[in-house]
Amino acid sequence: MAKGFFAKLQQGLSKTRENIAKGIDNVFSGFSNIDEEFYEELEETLIMGDIGIDATSKIIDRLRKQVKEKHISDPAECKKLLVENIREQMNTADDAYDFEDKKTVIFVIGVNGVGKTTSVGKLAAIYKNKGKKVLIAAADTYRAAATEQLKEWADRAGTPIICGKEGGDPGSVIYDAAFAFKSRDCDILIVDTAGRLHNKKNLMDELSKMNRILDKELGDVCRENFIVLDGTTGQNAIMQAREFGEAADLTGIILTKLDGTAKGGIAVAIVSELNIPVKYIGVGEAIDDLERFDSDQFVDALFS
Repeated sequence: MAKGFFAKLQQGLSKTRENIAKGIDNVFSGFSNIDEEFYEELEETLIMGDIGIDATSKIIDRLRKQVKEKHISDPAECKKLLVENIREQMNTADDAYDFEDKKTVIFVIGVNGVGKTTSVGKLAAIYKNKGKKVLIAAADTYRAAATEQLKEWADRAGTPIICGKEGGDPGSVIYDAAFAFKSRDCDILIVDTAGRLHNKKNLMDELSKMNRILDKELGDVCRENFIVLDGTTGQNAIMQAREFGEAADLTGIILTKLDGTAKGGIAVAIVSELNIPVKYIGVGEAIDDLERFDSDQFVDALFS
């Protein structure tokens, strides 16, 4: 993660830091002994910080075990252990980004308003800057001006785009894009989709249909299904991911709009409860405001 981006992340997580880190500091400074009340207060602080019940339970259970094994009695001594336990919840697998160096189709899904279309453009810029031949497919044929918005991002990223008619069949766009991907010998195809309402079965069925077209036409290339989640929506983001996971095998999360929200702790909850890695994180509107997720830098920015 670039130093400049870390500064943006640190600034963007300032409200979350106020919400979580200060609350944790208050717990540690307010207790002289590690007892049941201490653990309960710590647990409540983490849950209120949007870290979630599941992740909080794992963190607290591990902390209890470590405190017992190391015979720790001073609350101040286990603060570092707590931070490291939170860090462990966020770790990304070593092979999480191997797809960037393979022929890959990235299917980008999510509800309206989460920053999906802008994330597609930013991803295109990331891969283009790595020297990859990138193609974008504008499969959001329903929302007015969606294709025009994506065209602007494609221009900014310097990547070609395959479009269809407004109100047309998004499946035909996918088919055309698959053909172009093969004929132009592209490296990465990024597919933008309509902002699906996660509780609408017919739209979810259509997502599955588009996935089947990609499987048929480009079944021999690497596949990534990214869901874009708005960091400001807290626990609702987890519900969205669960619903979308029924229509597509989610391989990664793009977490957006972390700048200025007090709900940044949701990143910990998402990874813990869904077992899906956060792969990219966004802290602004500029084309370079999306980067690979780095768990160490995220936790450092959260507790610095």
